[in-house]
Amino acid sequence: MQATLNIHRFVDGKKWVQTYKVEVQTGMTILGALTEIKEKQDPTLSFACSCRSSICGACATRVNGNAELSCEVLVEDLMKRYRSEELTIEPLGNFRVIRDLVVDWDPKYARIKKIRPVVHPKDEFSAEKGCLQSPADFNKYKKLAGCILCGSCVSECNKNALNEDDFLDPFAFVKALKIATDTRDKDAKDHVKAAIDAGLWACFNCQECTAKCPKGLDPAGAIEKLKALSFQYKLDDNVGARHAKAIYDDIQESGTLDESKLNIKSEGFLAAGLRLPMALRLMNVGKMNPMEKHPVNPEIKTIDAVVKAAEAAEKEEV
Repeated sequence: MQATLNIHRFVDGKKWVQTYKVEVQTGMTILGALTEIKEKQDPTLSFACSCRSSICGACATRVNGNAELSCEVLVEDLMKRYRSEELTIEPLGNFRVIRDLVVDWDPKYARIKKIRPVVHPKDEFSAEKGCLQSPADFNKYKKLAGCILCGSCVSECNKNALNEDDFLDPFAFVKALKIATDTRDKDAKDHVKAAIDAGLWACFNCQECTAKCPKGLDPAGAIEKLKALSFQYKLDDNVGARHAKAIYDDIQESGTLDESKLNIKSEGFLAAGLRLPMALRLMNVGKMNPMEKHPVNPEIKTIDAVVKAAEAAEKEEV
């Protein structure tokens, strides 16, 4: 069986798509196919790889528009998924491309520093005694340590694609939650504050980072947990937190959203006033009536029970 690989090339500022054909062997991965092309067809093709064991994350690329760990995903499986013998391979999105499928990680590594990604030991610890931790406390963040910095979450992040200047990369928020939940650290609040300053509340909640993580982590969930911690540490004096609280209060009190007052509760009267033209357009087409009494959902008791059950489950998880 033969596969056709359309590979995005980038050399010295020039871009083009080059087509290669490879004989698909049993167990051949995308990385295996790229290696065969480089060794037998075109030595100029550039891509990154290291461990070839789904550990280092260096070989992540995009296949048919989706981030994949190329040493892990099989060519044959992808052909079945897309029902085609033709696959398009390109570098990860939201990175500067250096050459072909190789992207520049240096700016991303530098941005991690914004969330102060190191444990600041509690005063009870010392160089002599070390920083001992119980297995139960370690298990609170163990899964978060599974991030291999492959960049798949960044590649598919819609917020990063729109504007990365006011929003940190998803894996950085995973790192922030890991440190903030490490019981050996004495500055959890500062790590959460740093995450907020790095754009925590700007997340679109599109879930693409979680959907594309090859290690089964939940960057979107990590962002939500950091938001919850921001309330716990009284770091909720910002538009994002007020917006979330306004929605929560509406749902709890009436079971529905009072959208006519949502912006006022989130941004305050002055900032909300700047949205008056939009409000007038909504009122004109019957989408909003601030004079109308906000109705209470007839299923409010059921909604309240769901909210309480969710809160209980969250406490149990913690």
